[in-house]
Amino acid sequence: MNTLAVIITTLGGALSATLGVLVGGVVTRRAQERHWLRDKQLRAYEELFSQYARFMMALRQGHSARVPINFDWGAWSAALTTASLVAPLSVARAIDAFGDAVGVFLDAVSSRDPVTDPVDEDVLNEASRPAAAAQLALVNAIRRSMGRALTELPFYLGGTLGDHPEGGTRPGRLHAQAATDRLASGQPSPADS
Repeated sequence: MNTLAVIITTLGGALSATLGVLVGGVVTRRAQERHWLRDKQLRAYEELFSQYARFMMALRQGHSARVPINFDWGAWSAALTTASLVAPLSVARAIDAFGDAVGVFLDAVSSRDPVTDPVDEDVLNEASRPAAAAQLALVNAIRRSMGRALTELPFYLGGTLGDHPEGGTRPGRLHAQAATDRLASGQPSPADS
């Protein structure tokens, strides 16, 4: 066998193996980055919806039971910002619209003192409608960003409390009554813990 042919074959094999390792490393790194980003996104979205559910519950409980409301609005703002940092553009736009819709609710509710001038259930429900619709749009934008396997939801679950025709579990009355009962008995609100 020719020595030159052996050298060329050996170098070709070594070059192919090296290229395979490099390409494999790049593909693996990209996959790891995608998984890392997906994990960060899911945690940020979870915190955003958690903060949202907490203050919706706190505001409804406060107005229903006529007790002062104490909520960490900085945590809500941080959750909005954190989710926007890791969200793809379509989800970031839905987060922005969600924040605006929540603002409509806050404008209607936070301007009234829950002890001396509480908002009644009908006003709470009506003011929360834009937030409920924006929550559903955001959930579906997130689901679309996660892949084709997740289809859009036609209704929301949790988060926005109140009786809305587009709602899924209709938690408003149950949660509001439970909150009123708990506050009347002197038990702390989940938002206070």
